[in-house]
Amino acid sequence: MTQRTLGEWLAYLEQLHPSAIDMGLDRAREVTNRMGLQKPAPRVVTVTGTNGKGSTCAFVAALLQAQGLKVGVYNSPHLLRYNERVQIDGVEVSDEQLCEAFVALEAGRGETSLTYFEMGTLAAFWLFERAQLDAVVLEVGLGGRLDAVNLVDADMALVTSIGVDHVEYLGNTRESVAYEKAGIFRAGKPALCGDTNPPHTLLDKASELGCPLFVRGRDFDLASAEQVWHWRGLDAKGQAVDLRDIPLLDLPMENAALAVQAYALTELPWQPARIISALTGTRVAGRLDRRQFNWQGKTLNLLLDVGHNPHAAEYLVRRLAQRPVVGKRLAVFGLLVDKDLDGVVSPLASSVEHWAVAPLNTGRTRPVAEVQAALQGLQASVSAHDSVAAALEAQCERATPEDEIVLFGSFYCVAEALEWLQRRAMEEAANGFAG
Repeated sequence: MTQRTLGEWLAYLEQLHPSAIDMGLDRAREVTNRMGLQKPAPRVVTVTGTNGKGSTCAFVAALLQAQGLKVGVYNSPHLLRYNERVQIDGVEVSDEQLCEAFVALEAGRGETSLTYFEMGTLAAFWLFERAQLDAVVLEVGLGGRLDAVNLVDADMALVTSIGVDHVEYLGNTRESVAYEKAGIFRAGKPALCGDTNPPHTLLDKASELGCPLFVRGRDFDLASAEQVWHWRGLDAKGQAVDLRDIPLLDLPMENAALAVQAYALTELPWQPARIISALTGTRVAGRLDRRQFNWQGKTLNLLLDVGHNPHAAEYLVRRLAQRPVVGKRLAVFGLLVDKDLDGVVSPLASSVEHWAVAPLNTGRTRPVAEVQAALQGLQASVSAHDSVAAALEAQCERATPEDEIVLFGSFYCVAEALEWLQRRAMEEAANGFAG
């Protein structure tokens, strides 16, 4: 058989199962048992939540790597390359490694049909097991209880936040969402929650399993001062521990606080300077991601964020308020059809001078006319464009160096902007000048 490229494998995986999402662990568990897949590393940290999973995973991994541990991270979705989903010590695995894993899984699954996500998750497990890691950090794709990531028993389970999203799979209340997310808890193992008001369903599950439970605002917390913030929490023995004078971070500080509490429970050395260095050095593309670039002789400011639900939009508004701009804010926005349009745009309506809206490069995009109508209903200034790139260029024409362009609403939206930035950088390099 001719060897498939990674692109060919991914196209094959997309049509392997009748539906893109098929919640449940039975099929994937059958394949892992048949292939003899074991725990991917001696230490497993699993992360779920409505928002903030990616940055929390990045913080946890950075803290562990700062102690010399060899760490694997599994994330989803990706922005530009599938390889982003599987990293070992901060380096994306190669096309060849992923193809090797898919070959092994294709042979091992037999007649069992797996979804695209399930095949990718088991491929990550297969690669991690062979890399002889000290720890892995696993991001849940959807929910928790029935997500393929939950095949692995977590030594520590983190829930970042609890909001209503993916209602067709998780239910339309915070209680039902919390129940699904608490499905990653394991008997007697630490469970951490970054939501300051966790629903009773999460608390009940932790109690039922005898999990030591650490809740932000009760067992650990952060306090912001002028230009720094302070963290307090508990170590594995239940003793108070703190971390002071941490610089303000670009990524959500609440997620850093959750990651620090997770680190405090590992019994690894408590070295404040090294911990702070790991936090300040953590970056995640597309999450409160600030960039500067040249446009026709102007240096412009761009903030990229993949926030696409009301909880994320409300958080983005708070972060924008913490960093006022001299000029105005201009938005570039697109949303998927299954997301809460009014709930996402309403919090930002008063913060944005002008909106440039566009369809996303997927059949699941919300029609741009609907987005435009919703914003006009909020008395917002809005223009419609054929693509995210066209919307971004239109805002570049409007913007001054004192302004900030805020591009958000979807992974698809941010991915198209990142591709646009890459093309501009390549064109400038080829032309030998910037502008």
